[in-house]
Amino acid sequence: MEDDDAGLWARVLRGDELALAALFDRHEVRLFRHASRLLTHREDAKDAVAVAFFELWRKRASVRLVDGSPLPWLLNTVAHCARNLERSGRRYRALLDRAPVAEPVSPPHDDSEVMAALRRLPEREQAVVVLSVMEGYPEREIAHVLGIPVGTVKSRLARAKTKLRGELAQEGARA
Repeated sequence: MEDDDAGLWARVLRGDELALAALFDRHEVRLFRHASRLLTHREDAKDAVAVAFFELWRKRASVRLVDGSPLPWLLNTVAHCARNLERSGRRYRALLDRAPVAEPVSPPHDDSEVMAALRRLPEREQAVVVLSVMEGYPEREIAHVLGIPVGTVKSRLARAKTKLRGELAQEGARA
């Protein structure tokens, strides 16, 4: 009978993706419940189940069945995925805790003219101004992020500042 796990598994071994989908439909709720017990975030539990099924498909030739069912293997894989997700979440939170907190840059008194002038700059110059002036990144890091030489960052920044000065001076003269 191909409706049981053993029959579906035989189809999965032949590369039948629909059989894998049928196994997913059959066991997803139970696996999600298992992952939810191990994880604190619902989305992580969904990810653990998805990863387990990807691994089931990828390693289908070496998966060991119990009484013709891959469910025990899936439960074990979900538990491993849950541990990995929790561990990476802890590392990420620890990294955030160690990261320096930048002091917010106080905007100019009336920044509407400045922001309008900034938006009129070419996009390449805008990116350099935002990263350098507004966010305070050093030129070397800006060059790395944008994938351009440091000299190009410097020239774009100088060109953008000249344009902004000119536009803001004209705005001041009109006011």
